[in-house]
Order: sequence, then C-alpha cells, then structure tokens
Amino acid sequence: MKYFGYLVGVVWIFLVLSAFGIARDGAAAGQPDVAFWWSVIGSLLAIATLGAFIGTMIHNRVGPRPH
Repeated sequence: MKYFGYLVGVVWIFLVLSAFGIARDGAAAGQPDVAFWWSVIGSLLAIATLGAFIGTMIHNRVGPRPH
C-alpha cells in the first residue's frame, strides 16, 4: 500500500499525455474548441497527478512523528 499513490500518479500521467494528445489532434483538425477543452482537462489531470505524488511523499515519510 505504500506505493499505491505513486502508481495512481503514473496512471494519471498517461491520462494527461492522452488528453494533451487529443487536444493537439483537435487543433490540427481545425477544431479550437476541442483543443481548448482537452487542454483544460489535461491541466486539471496534471494538477491531480502532482497531488498524488506530493501527497504520497508526505504521508510516507519515515522518522519521528509529532505526538
């Protein structure tokens, strides 16, 4: 369970890359609305990915804990 957050983060990285790829394809097809909204989705997923990695690092610290 210690590495579950990292695994979630890695899976979300693939989702981020996929969303930005769809945005790029939408822009290439002349559909700026598709490019915009998939870029927004990719950005939100990127923020969630950072949250998964940072949260896992914070909660898996080893050492003395405050009482």
